[in-house]
Amino acid sequence: MTTTLITGANKGIGFETAKQLLAAGHDVWIGARDVTRGEAAARELGGRSVQLDVTDDASVAAAAETVGALDVLINNAGVPGPLPTAFELDPEPMRPMFEVNLFGLVRVTKAFLPRLEKSARPVIVNVTSGLGSLHLATDPESIASSFTPFAYGAAKAGVNMLTVQYAKALPAFRINCVDPGFTATDFNRHQGTQTVAEGAEAVVRLAQVGPEGPTGGFFDRAGVVPW
Repeated sequence: MTTTLITGANKGIGFETAKQLLAAGHDVWIGARDVTRGEAAARELGGRSVQLDVTDDASVAAAAETVGALDVLINNAGVPGPLPTAFELDPEPMRPMFEVNLFGLVRVTKAFLPRLEKSARPVIVNVTSGLGSLHLATDPESIASSFTPFAYGAAKAGVNMLTVQYAKALPAFRINCVDPGFTATDFNRHQGTQTVAEGAEAVVRLAQVGPEGPTGGFFDRAGVVPW
């Protein structure tokens, strides 16, 4: 059985991804910062819960010991962060969001790499955003070009680059990033135009790739996303 860990999985796209992968036969660990919410989600879905705060070294290390052997890591935990104007942009308000969205991904990946390395089919899926695509941000035909999410866009662009570098450094792994799209969750106050099932679709697909599958790529529901 494939063992999968999903960070930030007690709600939203993470929760739906866990639901779909459990239905596909995965043994899923629900990673959640809040123990009570994580346990409630695991009970509802039939998965297992583990306390995991991606910003805390001790929490991540303890989670790695609890989970043990692992085949698939889905770095899903994320926060929207501030939306300053160009004149308001300042490093300090950006730091907490970078700690979750970018540095948290590195912290979790580092802790679980030794376990993933022992898997016959190691997979990492990094949940990113089209707002981190330089191509889309500069394409007048793309809706992403009409927004200026300075901090969030920069963090997700960092996730995209990390994904490429991890894939090059770990050729035996399948490592990709996925843009769920504009999905109705707490993350955007349920203003998204997609259902969570639609938002989780590409994450679930990339979580199940085999050794012959893509690596170092950027995908959404429709297929390949330009960098």
